[in-house]
Amino acid sequence: MSLTPDHIAAIRQSWVALSMDPDTLTERFYAKLFRIAPGVRPLFANSDMRAQRRKLASAIAMVVHHADNLSAIAPALEDMGRRHVGYGATDAQYDAVGRALIHAIAGFHGPSFTQAMRDAWVAAYAAVAAAMMAGAATAFQKSA
Repeated sequence: MSLTPDHIAAIRQSWVALSMDPDTLTERFYAKLFRIAPGVRPLFANSDMRAQRRKLASAIAMVVHHADNLSAIAPALEDMGRRHVGYGATDAQYDAVGRALIHAIAGFHGPSFTQAMRDAWVAAYAAVAAAMMAGAATAFQKSA
């Protein structure tokens, strides 16, 4: 669960702008997610979306901060995956979440969003999703 030095640099460079306006980023993320995966919308029926957007921005910031050592946050990501099972999330939804995230980041950056940035964020999301799905799998094993 590691990123290349180029990935880390691209993510951190990209995050400088994203962190200045996390509300726009997370609003775009949820708007896109609900468009491409309307089945996830009910999972947020009882959520305070403002608080949810803050949690998402914090989670992304945690990944950026630990991009050079994602193993350090693997337990937190696995725990997040276990919690998401309780919310009704499934492994099949991780693809849509990743697409919505990359779309939101790309839209935020506009023409300055490079292929290197895209590749870096895709790699980071893949690592995060793998850790979360591993945590989800343990939740399913315990409930079986």
